[in-house]
Amino acid sequence: MLDALFQLPFEFAVPDLLFETELAGELGTHLRTLGLIVEELDPVEVLRATAIGRERFELSTQDSFAYALAEQRHWPLLTGDGALRQIAAANDVEVHGVLWVCDHFEQRAVIGLDQLHAGLTAISGHPRCGLPAAEVATRLNRYAGE
Repeated sequence: MLDALFQLPFEFAVPDLLFETELAGELGTHLRTLGLIVEELDPVEVLRATAIGRERFELSTQDSFAYALAEQRHWPLLTGDGALRQIAAANDVEVHGVLWVCDHFEQRAVIGLDQLHAGLTAISGHPRCGLPAAEVATRLNRYAGE
């Protein structure tokens, strides 16, 4: 499903700090080949990331940088982190998650429903998954043709 993400009609970017700490290496090289953009924050964005990190201790430094990048550039934020979603929503930053991606995969027929079903089943079965069970079930039923 990761490769399919870059077949959607959107651009995806990450802060350079997040890339270096979480994606560098073979995975990061592959993602950049697919089209992932790595962005350096300007000084104003770094100050905002630092401020939000101090205000919201539950955010990692990487999350603070991702938030500041989205907020300052008026870009949507794609995250599965609950705290980051709450902060974005509270500050009128457009925020999306895994189910939004799945909906776009389905609407644009980027991947087959069987693959989408298998992928969402795997994601929702992870112990740390916080996706809403009812919304996951609705999609899984639809993907299965029920």
